[in-house]
Amino acid sequence: MEAGLHEIKKNFLDLMPAVDFCSLRLVDEHQEELHVRQHLLQPLHYHRSRGAMLTVIHQGGYGYAATPDLSRRGLQAALDQAAHWARVSAEHSVTDFSALPQSSAKGRHHGPGASGWARKDLIEVLMQESHGCQIDARIVDWSASIQRIHTEQYFISSAGADIGQTFDYLIPNVSVTANQGNETQTRSLGGQYNGFCHQGGLEVLANAGFYGAGKRIATEALALLEAPNCPNGRMDLLLMPEQMMLQIHESIGHPLELDRILGDERNFAGTSFVTAEMFGHFRYGSPLLNVTHDPGRAEQFASYQWDDDAHTASKTWLIRDGILERPLGSALSQARAGMNGVANSRSSGWNRPPIDRMANLNIEPGNSSLDDMIAAIDYGVLMNTNVSWSIDDSRNKFQFGCEYGQLIKNGQLCGLVKNPNYRGISESFWRSLKMVGDASTYAVMGTPFCGKGEPSQVIRVGHASPACLFSQVEVFGGDA
Repeated sequence: MEAGLHEIKKNFLDLMPAVDFCSLRLVDEHQEELHVRQHLLQPLHYHRSRGAMLTVIHQGGYGYAATPDLSRRGLQAALDQAAHWARVSAEHSVTDFSALPQSSAKGRHHGPGASGWARKDLIEVLMQESHGCQIDARIVDWSASIQRIHTEQYFISSAGADIGQTFDYLIPNVSVTANQGNETQTRSLGGQYNGFCHQGGLEVLANAGFYGAGKRIATEALALLEAPNCPNGRMDLLLMPEQMMLQIHESIGHPLELDRILGDERNFAGTSFVTAEMFGHFRYGSPLLNVTHDPGRAEQFASYQWDDDAHTASKTWLIRDGILERPLGSALSQARAGMNGVANSRSSGWNRPPIDRMANLNIEPGNSSLDDMIAAIDYGVLMNTNVSWSIDDSRNKFQFGCEYGQLIKNGQLCGLVKNPNYRGISESFWRSLKMVGDASTYAVMGTPFCGKGEPSQVIRVGHASPACLFSQVEVFGGDA
Protein backbone atom coordinates (compact mmCIF):
# COMPACT_ATOMS: atom_id res chain seq x y z
CA MET A 1 0.00 0.00 0.00
CA GLU A 2 3.02 2.31 0.33
CA ALA A 3 2.80 3.09 -3.41
CA GLY A 4 -0.58 4.76 -3.11
CA LEU A 5 -0.03 6.15 0.38
CA HIS A 6 1.75 9.30 -0.82
CA GLU A 7 -1.22 10.39 -2.93
CA ILE A 8 -3.73 9.61 -0.16
CA LYS A 9 -1.69 11.63 2.33
CA LYS A 10 -1.34 14.54 -0.08
CA ASN A 11 -5.07 14.60 -0.79
CA PHE A 12 -5.92 14.47 2.90
CA LEU A 13 -3.54 17.30 3.79
CA ASP A 14 -4.92 19.39 0.91
CA LEU A 15 -8.52 18.76 1.98
CA MET A 16 -8.14 19.23 5.75
CA PRO A 17 -10.86 21.64 6.87
CA ALA A 18 -10.25 24.57 9.23
CA VAL A 19 -11.19 22.70 12.42
CA ASP A 20 -9.62 22.11 15.83
CA PHE A 21 -8.43 18.63 14.84
CA CYS A 22 -8.83 16.08 12.09
CA SER A 23 -7.22 12.74 11.31
CA LEU A 24 -7.13 9.92 8.79
CA ARG A 25 -6.64 6.29 9.84
CA LEU A 26 -6.04 3.99 6.88
CA VAL A 27 -6.22 0.18 7.19
CA ASP A 28 -5.43 -2.41 4.52
CA GLU A 29 -5.85 -6.03 5.66
CA HIS A 30 -5.48 -9.37 3.86
CA GLN A 31 -6.72 -12.62 5.41
CA GLU A 32 -6.20 -16.14 4.07
CA GLU A 33 -7.14 -19.49 5.61
CA LEU A 34 -6.18 -23.04 4.67
CA HIS A 35 -8.42 -25.69 6.23
CA VAL A 36 -8.40 -29.49 6.00
CA ARG A 37 -11.28 -31.47 7.49
CA GLN A 38 -11.23 -35.27 7.52
CA HIS A 39 -8.46 -35.31 4.87
CA LEU A 40 -10.47 -33.02 2.55
CA LEU A 41 -9.14 -29.59 1.63
CA GLN A 42 -11.89 -27.05 2.20
CA PRO A 43 -12.46 -24.07 -0.15
CA LEU A 44 -9.77 -21.44 0.20
CA HIS A 45 -10.94 -18.48 2.26
CA TYR A 46 -9.45 -15.14 1.23
CA HIS A 47 -10.63 -11.70 2.27
CA ARG A 48 -9.30 -8.19 1.78
CA SER A 49 -10.58 -5.10 3.56
CA ARG A 50 -9.28 -1.61 2.74
CA GLY A 51 -10.55 1.81 3.74
CA ALA A 52 -10.12 4.84 5.96
CA MET A 53 -11.73 6.44 8.99
CA LEU A 54 -11.85 10.26 8.95
CA THR A 55 -12.27 12.03 12.29
CA VAL A 56 -13.07 15.70 12.96
CA ILE A 57 -13.12 17.49 16.31
CA HIS A 58 -14.32 21.09 16.38
CA GLN A 59 -15.69 23.45 19.04
CA GLY A 60 -16.12 20.60 21.48
CA GLY A 61 -17.90 18.28 19.03
CA TYR A 62 -16.70 14.98 17.63
CA GLY A 63 -17.59 13.34 14.31
CA TYR A 64 -16.28 10.55 12.17
CA ALA A 65 -17.04 8.87 8.85
CA ALA A 66 -15.55 5.80 7.19
CA THR A 67 -15.06 5.21 3.49
CA PRO A 68 -13.62 2.53 1.20
CA ASP A 69 -13.28 5.20 -1.51
CA LEU A 70 -9.73 6.52 -1.08
CA SER A 71 -9.89 8.88 -4.04
CA ARG A 72 -9.79 12.62 -3.48
CA ARG A 73 -13.56 12.71 -3.98
CA GLY A 74 -14.13 9.89 -1.49
CA LEU A 75 -11.96 11.50 1.18
CA GLN A 76 -13.73 14.83 0.67
CA ALA A 77 -17.16 13.22 1.15
CA ALA A 78 -16.03 11.48 4.34
CA LEU A 79 -14.47 14.66 5.75
CA ASP A 80 -17.66 16.59 5.02
CA GLN A 81 -19.71 13.93 6.83
CA ALA A 82 -17.36 13.86 9.82
CA ALA A 83 -17.42 17.66 10.07
CA HIS A 84 -21.22 17.61 9.96
CA TRP A 85 -21.41 15.18 12.87
CA ALA A 86 -18.88 17.24 14.82
CA ARG A 87 -21.08 20.31 14.45
CA VAL A 88 -24.19 18.38 15.50
CA SER A 89 -22.56 16.73 18.51
CA ALA A 90 -21.07 20.02 19.73
CA GLU A 91 -24.56 21.10 20.71
CA HIS A 92 -25.18 18.06 22.89
CA SER A 93 -21.83 16.74 24.10
CA VAL A 94 -21.06 16.48 27.82
CA THR A 95 -17.34 16.18 27.00
CA ASP A 96 -15.22 18.93 25.47
CA PHE A 97 -13.51 16.85 22.80
CA SER A 98 -11.43 19.83 21.64
CA ALA A 99 -9.54 19.66 24.95
CA LEU A 100 -8.36 16.08 24.38
CA PRO A 101 -4.59 15.61 24.10
CA GLN A 102 -3.57 14.75 20.55
CA SER A 103 -0.47 12.87 19.53
CA SER A 104 2.15 14.24 17.14
CA ALA A 105 4.03 10.93 16.96
CA LYS A 106 6.00 10.07 13.84
CA GLY A 107 7.57 6.79 12.85
CA ARG A 108 7.13 3.27 11.52
CA HIS A 109 6.66 -0.02 13.35
CA HIS A 110 7.04 -3.49 11.87
CA GLY A 111 6.03 -6.51 13.89
CA PRO A 112 7.67 -9.91 13.41
CA GLY A 113 7.48 -10.60 9.68
CA ALA A 114 5.72 -13.48 7.97
CA SER A 115 7.91 -15.95 6.12
CA GLY A 116 7.60 -19.19 4.20
CA TRP A 117 3.91 -19.01 3.36
CA ALA A 118 3.70 -21.55 0.53
CA ARG A 119 0.20 -22.90 0.07
CA LYS A 120 1.26 -26.23 -1.39
CA ASP A 121 3.68 -26.98 1.45
CA LEU A 122 1.23 -25.87 4.13
CA ILE A 123 -1.58 -27.94 2.67
CA GLU A 124 0.76 -30.92 2.95
CA VAL A 125 1.41 -30.07 6.62
CA LEU A 126 -2.32 -29.86 7.25
CA MET A 127 -2.90 -33.19 5.53
CA GLN A 128 -0.22 -34.78 7.69
CA GLU A 129 -1.88 -33.54 10.86
CA SER A 130 -5.27 -34.66 9.55
CA HIS A 131 -3.97 -38.19 9.00
CA GLY A 132 -2.31 -38.07 12.39
CA CYS A 133 -5.71 -37.50 13.98
CA GLN A 134 -7.31 -40.66 12.58
CA ILE A 135 -5.78 -43.23 14.96
CA ASP A 136 -8.97 -45.02 16.04
CA ALA A 137 -12.46 -45.70 14.73
CA ARG A 138 -13.84 -43.73 17.67
CA ILE A 139 -12.41 -40.51 16.19
CA VAL A 140 -15.53 -39.18 14.44
CA ASP A 141 -14.45 -35.68 13.40
CA TRP A 142 -11.16 -33.85 13.03
CA SER A 143 -9.70 -30.81 11.32
CA ALA A 144 -6.56 -28.72 11.01
CA SER A 145 -6.24 -25.14 9.81
CA ILE A 146 -3.80 -22.26 9.49
CA GLN A 147 -4.90 -18.66 9.03
CA ARG A 148 -2.64 -15.72 8.30
CA ILE A 149 -3.47 -12.02 8.39
CA HIS A 150 -1.34 -9.19 7.01
CA THR A 151 -2.31 -5.70 8.17
CA GLU A 152 -0.94 -2.28 7.27
CA GLN A 153 -2.16 0.79 9.18
CA TYR A 154 -1.37 4.46 8.74
CA PHE A 155 -2.42 7.45 10.82
CA ILE A 156 -2.07 11.10 9.79
CA SER A 157 -3.44 14.09 11.66
CA SER A 158 -3.57 17.85 11.76
CA ALA A 159 -1.57 17.65 15.02
CA GLY A 160 1.40 16.39 13.03
CA ALA A 161 1.10 12.66 13.67
CA ASP A 162 2.41 10.47 10.85
CA ILE A 163 2.79 6.83 11.79
CA GLY A 164 2.67 3.49 10.01
CA GLN A 165 2.46 0.00 11.47
CA THR A 166 2.67 -3.41 9.79
CA PHE A 167 1.54 -6.63 11.43
CA ASP A 168 1.60 -10.30 10.44
CA TYR A 169 -0.55 -12.75 12.39
CA LEU A 170 -0.66 -16.55 12.30
CA ILE A 171 -3.47 -18.63 13.78
CA PRO A 172 -3.05 -22.43 13.87
CA ASN A 173 -5.73 -24.85 15.05
CA VAL A 174 -6.27 -28.59 15.38
CA SER A 175 -9.48 -30.10 16.76
CA VAL A 176 -10.46 -33.75 17.30
CA THR A 177 -13.79 -35.23 18.44
CA ALA A 178 -14.07 -38.78 19.78
CA ASN A 179 -17.28 -40.70 20.46
CA GLN A 180 -18.14 -43.95 22.20
CA GLY A 181 -21.81 -44.74 22.83
CA ASN A 182 -23.37 -41.73 24.54
CA GLU A 183 -20.01 -40.17 25.40
CA THR A 184 -18.42 -37.49 23.20
CA GLN A 185 -15.22 -35.60 23.97
CA THR A 186 -13.42 -32.89 21.97
CA ARG A 187 -9.79 -31.94 22.38
CA SER A 188 -8.10 -29.04 20.59
CA LEU A 189 -4.85 -27.13 20.23
CA GLY A 190 -5.34 -24.02 22.34
CA GLY A 191 -9.13 -24.29 22.57
CA GLN A 192 -12.04 -23.08 20.50
CA TYR A 193 -10.71 -19.50 20.64
CA ASN A 194 -7.47 -20.38 18.79
CA GLY A 195 -5.32 -19.66 21.82
CA PHE A 196 -1.91 -20.21 20.20
CA CYS A 197 -2.26 -17.26 17.82
CA HIS A 198 0.89 -15.12 17.59
CA GLN A 199 2.48 -12.45 15.45
CA GLY A 200 5.15 -13.76 13.10
CA GLY A 201 5.66 -16.40 10.44
CA LEU A 202 5.83 -20.17 10.32
CA GLU A 203 7.91 -20.29 13.50
CA VAL A 204 4.56 -19.83 15.23
CA LEU A 205 3.63 -23.40 14.28
CA ALA A 206 6.63 -24.87 16.08
CA ASN A 207 6.12 -22.61 19.11
CA ALA A 208 2.48 -23.74 19.35
CA GLY A 209 3.38 -27.44 19.14
CA PHE A 210 1.47 -27.74 15.87
CA TYR A 211 3.67 -30.42 14.31
CA GLY A 212 2.44 -33.76 15.63
CA ALA A 213 -0.51 -32.15 17.41
CA GLY A 214 -3.06 -34.24 15.50
CA LYS A 215 -1.95 -37.58 16.95
CA ARG A 216 -1.33 -36.12 20.41
CA ILE A 217 -4.72 -34.43 20.65
CA ALA A 218 -6.54 -37.47 19.27
CA THR A 219 -4.87 -39.64 21.90
CA GLU A 220 -6.04 -37.27 24.64
CA ALA A 221 -9.60 -37.18 23.27
CA LEU A 222 -9.73 -40.99 23.33
CA ALA A 223 -8.36 -41.08 26.86
CA LEU A 224 -11.08 -38.67 28.01
CA LEU A 225 -13.76 -41.10 26.79
CA GLU A 226 -12.57 -43.57 29.42
CA ALA A 227 -11.94 -41.05 32.20
CA PRO A 228 -14.26 -40.57 35.21
CA ASN A 229 -16.15 -37.32 35.66
CA CYS A 230 -14.42 -34.52 37.52
CA PRO A 231 -15.22 -34.70 41.26
CA ASN A 232 -17.50 -32.17 42.93
CA GLY A 233 -16.73 -29.95 45.89
CA ARG A 234 -14.37 -27.25 47.16
CA MET A 235 -10.77 -28.05 46.42
CA ASP A 236 -7.52 -26.56 45.15
CA LEU A 237 -7.50 -25.65 41.48
CA LEU A 238 -4.40 -25.52 39.28
CA LEU A 239 -5.04 -23.68 36.01
CA MET A 240 -2.67 -23.98 33.06
CA PRO A 241 -2.02 -21.04 30.68
CA GLU A 242 -4.56 -22.19 28.06
CA GLN A 243 -7.31 -21.73 30.67
CA MET A 244 -5.70 -18.79 32.45
CA MET A 245 -6.08 -16.90 29.16
CA LEU A 246 -9.88 -17.01 29.45
CA GLN A 247 -9.81 -16.32 33.20
CA ILE A 248 -7.70 -13.20 32.72
CA HIS A 249 -9.77 -12.04 29.77
CA GLU A 250 -13.19 -12.26 31.40
CA SER A 251 -12.56 -11.47 35.08
CA ILE A 252 -9.74 -8.90 34.79
CA GLY A 253 -9.69 -7.56 31.23
CA HIS A 254 -13.31 -6.64 30.67
CA PRO A 255 -13.98 -5.39 34.24
CA LEU A 256 -11.04 -2.96 33.98
CA GLU A 257 -12.12 -1.33 30.69
CA LEU A 258 -12.74 2.26 31.70
CA ASP A 259 -15.51 3.02 29.20
CA ARG A 260 -17.41 0.05 30.63
CA ILE A 261 -16.83 1.37 34.16
CA LEU A 262 -18.16 4.75 32.99
CA GLY A 263 -21.32 3.03 31.72
CA ASP A 264 -20.82 2.96 27.94
CA GLU A 265 -21.44 -0.78 27.50
CA ARG A 266 -24.39 -1.32 29.84
CA ASN A 267 -27.05 -1.83 27.19
CA PHE A 268 -24.94 -4.21 25.10
CA ALA A 269 -22.03 -6.04 26.74
CA GLY A 270 -22.72 -5.13 30.36
CA THR A 271 -21.11 -3.09 33.08
CA SER A 272 -18.38 -3.83 35.64
CA PHE A 273 -18.24 -4.63 39.34
CA VAL A 274 -15.22 -2.28 39.43
CA THR A 275 -15.89 1.39 40.21
CA ALA A 276 -13.66 4.42 39.72
CA GLU A 277 -13.29 4.79 43.48
CA MET A 278 -11.52 1.44 43.81
CA PHE A 279 -8.31 2.39 42.03
CA GLY A 280 -5.27 2.87 44.23
CA HIS A 281 -6.38 0.78 47.20
CA PHE A 282 -8.79 -2.06 46.29
CA ARG A 283 -7.45 -5.57 46.86
CA TYR A 284 -8.28 -7.27 43.59
CA GLY A 285 -6.31 -10.42 44.37
CA SER A 286 -3.76 -11.94 46.69
CA PRO A 287 -0.32 -10.27 47.02
CA LEU A 288 0.92 -12.72 44.37
CA LEU A 289 -1.24 -11.17 41.62
CA ASN A 290 0.66 -8.84 39.27
CA VAL A 291 -1.03 -7.84 36.01
CA THR A 292 0.42 -5.70 33.22
CA HIS A 293 -0.84 -4.19 30.00
CA ASP A 294 2.11 -4.83 27.70
CA PRO A 295 1.72 -4.07 23.95
CA GLY A 296 5.51 -4.29 23.54
CA ARG A 297 6.06 -8.07 23.54
CA ALA A 298 6.80 -8.56 19.83
CA GLU A 299 5.39 -12.03 19.22
CA GLN A 300 2.23 -11.53 21.27
CA PHE A 301 -1.00 -11.17 19.33
CA ALA A 302 -1.92 -7.58 20.25
CA SER A 303 1.52 -5.93 20.28
CA TYR A 304 1.84 -2.47 18.73
CA GLN A 305 3.85 0.73 19.17
CA TRP A 306 0.96 3.20 18.92
CA ASP A 307 -2.75 2.75 19.54
CA ASP A 308 -5.35 3.77 16.94
CA ASP A 309 -5.28 7.39 18.13
CA ALA A 310 -1.48 7.46 17.68
CA HIS A 311 -0.67 7.46 21.40
CA THR A 312 2.55 5.67 22.32
CA ALA A 313 2.07 2.33 24.05
CA SER A 314 4.24 1.01 26.86
CA LYS A 315 4.19 -1.66 29.55
CA THR A 316 1.97 -0.50 32.40
CA TRP A 317 1.07 -2.13 35.72
CA LEU A 318 -2.67 -2.47 36.29
CA ILE A 319 -2.57 -4.64 39.42
CA ARG A 320 0.55 -4.74 41.59
CA ASP A 321 0.90 -7.09 44.56
CA GLY A 322 -2.85 -7.63 44.37
CA ILE A 323 -3.77 -3.91 44.57
CA LEU A 324 -5.74 -2.31 41.72
CA GLU A 325 -3.71 0.59 40.30
CA ARG A 326 -4.93 1.61 36.84
CA PRO A 327 -7.81 0.97 34.42
CA LEU A 328 -7.75 0.06 30.75
CA GLY A 329 -8.71 3.57 29.67
CA SER A 330 -7.67 5.40 26.50
CA ALA A 331 -6.99 9.14 26.30
CA LEU A 332 -10.70 9.90 25.82
CA SER A 333 -11.82 7.84 28.81
CA GLN A 334 -8.98 9.22 30.89
CA ALA A 335 -10.21 12.76 30.17
CA ARG A 336 -13.80 11.82 31.01
CA ALA A 337 -12.84 10.11 34.29
CA GLY A 338 -9.91 12.28 35.38
CA MET A 339 -7.78 9.14 35.75
CA ASN A 340 -4.60 7.74 34.28
CA GLY A 341 -4.94 4.84 31.85
CA VAL A 342 -3.04 3.25 28.99
CA ALA A 343 -2.66 3.58 25.21
CA ASN A 344 -5.48 1.16 24.31
CA SER A 345 -7.74 3.07 21.93
CA ARG A 346 -8.29 0.28 19.38
CA SER A 347 -10.64 -0.55 16.56
CA SER A 348 -11.38 -3.76 14.69
CA GLY A 349 -10.93 -2.15 11.28
CA TRP A 350 -11.16 0.94 9.14
CA ASN A 351 -14.97 1.20 9.47
CA ARG A 352 -15.10 1.22 13.28
CA PRO A 353 -14.15 4.00 15.72
CA PRO A 354 -11.52 3.07 18.31
CA ILE A 355 -12.74 2.35 21.85
CA ASP A 356 -11.17 1.10 25.08
CA ARG A 357 -9.89 -2.43 24.45
CA MET A 358 -7.50 -4.69 26.24
CA ALA A 359 -4.43 -5.54 24.15
CA ASN A 360 -1.77 -7.79 25.72
CA LEU A 361 -3.03 -8.30 29.25
CA ASN A 362 -0.58 -10.52 31.12
CA ILE A 363 0.06 -12.02 34.53
CA GLU A 364 3.70 -11.66 35.51
CA PRO A 365 5.52 -14.90 36.42
CA GLY A 366 6.08 -15.90 40.04
CA ASN A 367 8.69 -18.24 41.48
CA SER A 368 7.00 -21.67 41.74
CA SER A 369 7.68 -24.57 39.40
CA LEU A 370 4.83 -26.78 38.21
CA ASP A 371 6.16 -29.59 40.38
CA ASP A 372 6.16 -27.25 43.40
CA MET A 373 2.50 -26.37 42.83
CA ILE A 374 1.41 -29.97 42.33
CA ALA A 375 3.32 -31.04 45.45
CA ALA A 376 1.50 -28.35 47.47
CA ILE A 377 -1.96 -29.83 46.69
CA ASP A 378 -3.49 -32.39 49.04
CA TYR A 379 -6.63 -32.73 46.95
CA GLY A 380 -7.46 -30.81 43.82
CA VAL A 381 -7.71 -30.73 40.04
CA LEU A 382 -5.47 -29.43 37.26
CA MET A 383 -7.52 -27.96 34.38
CA ASN A 384 -6.47 -26.91 30.90
CA THR A 385 -8.01 -25.48 27.69
CA ASN A 386 -11.30 -23.64 27.90
CA VAL A 387 -14.41 -25.21 26.37
CA SER A 388 -17.25 -23.15 27.87
CA TRP A 389 -17.73 -19.92 29.75
CA SER A 390 -20.46 -17.89 31.40
CA ILE A 391 -20.10 -14.66 33.35
CA ASP A 392 -22.65 -12.11 34.52
CA ASP A 393 -23.00 -8.66 32.96
CA SER A 394 -20.88 -7.01 35.66
CA ARG A 395 -18.05 -9.50 35.01
CA ASN A 396 -18.23 -10.78 38.57
CA LYS A 397 -19.90 -14.19 38.99
CA PHE A 398 -18.57 -16.76 36.54
CA GLN A 399 -18.64 -20.44 35.58
CA PHE A 400 -16.01 -21.93 33.26
CA GLY A 401 -15.49 -25.39 31.80
CA CYS A 402 -12.34 -27.03 30.44
CA GLU A 403 -11.55 -29.76 27.94
CA TYR A 404 -9.02 -31.56 30.08
CA GLY A 405 -8.53 -32.30 33.77
CA GLN A 406 -6.14 -34.25 35.98
CA LEU A 407 -6.88 -35.24 39.56
CA ILE A 408 -4.24 -34.42 42.18
CA LYS A 409 -3.99 -36.29 45.52
CA ASN A 410 -1.30 -35.94 48.16
CA GLY A 411 0.90 -33.91 45.84
CA GLN A 412 0.71 -36.37 42.94
CA LEU A 413 -1.09 -36.40 39.58
CA CYS A 414 -3.54 -39.34 39.73
CA GLY A 415 -5.05 -39.66 36.26
CA LEU A 416 -7.48 -37.91 33.93
CA VAL A 417 -10.93 -36.55 34.74
CA LYS A 418 -13.40 -35.40 32.10
CA ASN A 419 -15.84 -32.48 31.99
CA PRO A 420 -14.00 -30.37 34.60
CA ASN A 421 -15.75 -27.12 35.57
CA TYR A 422 -15.38 -24.47 38.24
CA ARG A 423 -17.23 -21.38 39.39
CA GLY A 424 -16.52 -18.34 41.52
CA ILE A 425 -16.73 -14.59 42.08
CA SER A 426 -13.97 -12.53 40.50
CA GLU A 427 -12.55 -10.70 43.50
CA SER A 428 -12.72 -13.64 45.94
CA PHE A 429 -11.35 -15.98 43.28
CA TRP A 430 -8.26 -13.84 42.63
CA ARG A 431 -7.76 -13.38 46.37
CA SER A 432 -7.52 -17.18 46.67
CA LEU A 433 -4.42 -17.20 44.42
CA LYS A 434 -1.77 -18.96 46.53
CA MET A 435 1.03 -19.89 44.10
CA VAL A 436 2.12 -18.39 40.76
CA GLY A 437 4.22 -20.36 38.31
CA ASP A 438 7.69 -19.34 37.24
CA ALA A 439 8.93 -18.70 33.71
CA SER A 440 9.09 -22.45 32.98
CA THR A 441 5.26 -22.60 33.27
CA TYR A 442 4.69 -19.40 31.23
CA ALA A 443 2.97 -19.39 27.83
CA VAL A 444 2.03 -16.61 25.42
CA MET A 445 -1.60 -17.06 24.34
CA GLY A 446 -4.30 -14.95 22.73
CA THR A 447 -7.57 -14.93 20.83
CA PRO A 448 -8.83 -13.31 17.60
CA PHE A 449 -12.40 -13.20 18.94
CA CYS A 450 -12.96 -10.53 21.61
CA GLY A 451 -16.32 -8.85 21.03
CA LYS A 452 -17.46 -5.47 22.29
CA GLY A 453 -18.99 -2.18 21.16
CA GLU A 454 -21.93 -0.82 19.18
CA PRO A 455 -21.69 -1.42 16.28
CA SER A 456 -20.00 -4.69 17.21
CA GLN A 457 -16.22 -4.98 17.00
CA VAL A 458 -14.36 -8.30 17.15
CA ILE A 459 -10.73 -7.64 17.93
CA ARG A 460 -7.43 -9.45 18.62
CA VAL A 461 -6.05 -9.67 22.15
CA GLY A 462 -3.13 -11.39 23.82
CA HIS A 463 -2.85 -13.02 27.23
CA ALA A 464 0.41 -14.44 28.58
CA SER A 465 0.39 -16.24 31.90
CA PRO A 466 2.13 -18.81 34.04
CA ALA A 467 0.26 -21.69 35.64
CA CYS A 468 -1.59 -20.50 38.77
CA LEU A 469 -2.83 -22.33 41.88
CA PHE A 470 -6.03 -21.24 43.62
CA SER A 471 -7.22 -22.38 47.02
CA GLN A 472 -10.59 -23.99 47.78
CA VAL A 473 -12.49 -23.26 44.57
CA GLU A 474 -15.92 -24.75 43.84
CA VAL A 475 -15.27 -27.50 41.31
CA PHE A 476 -17.80 -29.79 39.62
CA GLY A 477 -18.03 -32.39 36.88
CA GLY A 478 -20.42 -33.29 34.12
CA ASP A 479 -22.75 -35.25 36.42
CA ALA A 480 -23.25 -32.40 38.90
